[in-house]
Amino acid sequence: MAKEKFRDKLRLSKKNQEQLIIINEIIDEYAMQGYKLTLRQLFYQLVSRDIIPNQTKEYAKLSGLLVKGRMAGAVDWESIEDRIRVPYIPSAWDSPEAIIESAIYSYRRNRQEGQEVYIELWVEKDALSGVLKEITKKYHINLMVNRGYSSCTAMHDSFKRLKEAEDEDKQTYILYLGDHDPSGLDMIRDVYDRLEEFGVYPEVRQIGLTMEQIKKYNPPPNPAKITDPRATKYIEKYGETSWEVDALNPETLHSLVKENVEELININLFNKSLKQEEKDKTKLKKLAQGGK
Repeated sequence: MAKEKFRDKLRLSKKNQEQLIIINEIIDEYAMQGYKLTLRQLFYQLVSRDIIPNQTKEYAKLSGLLVKGRMAGAVDWESIEDRIRVPYIPSAWDSPEAIIESAIYSYRRNRQEGQEVYIELWVEKDALSGVLKEITKKYHINLMVNRGYSSCTAMHDSFKRLKEAEDEDKQTYILYLGDHDPSGLDMIRDVYDRLEEFGVYPEVRQIGLTMEQIKKYNPPPNPAKITDPRATKYIEKYGETSWEVDALNPETLHSLVKENVEELININLFNKSLKQEEKDKTKLKKLAQGGK
């Protein structure tokens, strides 16, 4: 990671200077676990630690503070990522040997091979995709980012994957992570209904955010969106407060996915696949060395 200075002076109040110290502590904490933060995740970490109130204007202030901090070389540029504006850069290698090494490193078996179930993890927020990719990659399950209600095209693509699994006599599951608000909870119903229309019938499990988790982890609350057409029923049942799944830390999110995936798969078969993968990599290394 690197701090680069593009502005000579950083004129901040004492309060903002103290916030930058805390921000860097949070960034370092996440970096030690191998994660980068989105602006929203950083905001919720500050809210949950009672550093700033959970208000829209504070989110805007934080965005401005990070701009100043990074431009003045006080905050690492690589610590905050923008998951939407990502450039595409073609891969390149320095030599044939380098690409062989890369291929060996990247080699992996289908770790779900032989399983009697087919699992996908669906998440409402693209901001969580970077955190969740690591755990879905470990179990070799599909990660689907909804960004709200899924498009018809995305649903049809999902239907094709699920139908292929059903044709192989696999029980299909969608593990769903979304906000606890009027739309977030309704999306579970939407997934059921629209996939059923295509003719596939996965079991959709809401693994977060649930009221039980809200009581356990105490994420920062938000007012329910009154303008949401589903707000009336939500408020009748849960009151005028909602919560965002982004507020859960990466360790908690990984734990939720791990627990739910391992409950469904044959873990011995999964571990057997991992062992075979390592044997295959050893074989590939020997082949790359001319069979020595």
